[in-house]
Amino acid sequence: MLSKKNKQLFLKLLSLFSVVRGYNILMVVLAQYLASIYILAPDLRVREVVLDIDLFIIILASALVIASGYIINNFYDSEKDLINKPRKTMLDRLVSQRFKLTTYFILNFLAAFAASYVSFKAVVFFSAYIFGIWFYSHKLKRIPFVGNFISATLAIAPFFAVFVYYKNFENVIFVHAMFLFLLILAREMIKDLESMKGDIAQGYKTIPILYGIRMSKFLIATLILLTLIPSLSLITQFNIGYMNLYFIVCVVLLILFLVLLLKAHLKKHFVWLHNILKFIIIVGVFSILLIDIDLVLNRIL
Repeated sequence: MLSKKNKQLFLKLLSLFSVVRGYNILMVVLAQYLASIYILAPDLRVREVVLDIDLFIIILASALVIASGYIINNFYDSEKDLINKPRKTMLDRLVSQRFKLTTYFILNFLAAFAASYVSFKAVVFFSAYIFGIWFYSHKLKRIPFVGNFISATLAIAPFFAVFVYYKNFENVIFVHAMFLFLLILAREMIKDLESMKGDIAQGYKTIPILYGIRMSKFLIATLILLTLIPSLSLITQFNIGYMNLYFIVCVVLLILFLVLLLKAHLKKHFVWLHNILKFIIIVGVFSILLIDIDLVLNRIL
């Protein structure tokens, strides 16, 4: 049985984990390592990739910046989230705003300090990344479509860092990146439909508020149709092993998504659509293993 003091500490740690969305960060870290092993550095042994200190520092710095990004975003959106996500917001508020800001600055400092171990260019990249997240949270996210576009760009920035580290410029990597970018962008625009109530209350000028739900749905449908292009391209033009099964399922799910989007008009419908895209992204992380199943065993030794 936990004492009252330990229980309060546990709740605060749980609150901080909720604020920084620790589960999302863990998925990004896993995705960066799997992408490095199977896509960006396929000729290296697993041990060489996993034990690469520079790669570890880059991924660690990415995780720290992402965590700080969630904190500053939570700081600016606290009132809006209280309307759109009341239960999560009540948990998040167990940690004071002052503590969140202190943690935000500490995480950013640690990220820049860690990046200095790799190179000066890494410090510049992560400093720009930190500034980009702050500027997005403070200003850009209120601008229709620009905010969505920047958010999607910031979401794939950690993968860009690893991509630059390995200097692998094969076409298949760009096609993978385009698929992920379009999917995240569509997801960001779905979130605008979910959070209309809070956005209106806080004076946000999102696409569904300014131009209507129909226009927002049209743009999302266009993005999903564009996402089918890299999906079909990866299936037919590149050797990605059994991962082509993942993209075949993606095509089916994205067509289903379009059908459901056409009929959607309530918040719960948009939540379901958001979850479909989230499911596709999460499964995509683990499906990287399907590129070469034999590699899972052979390259570990």
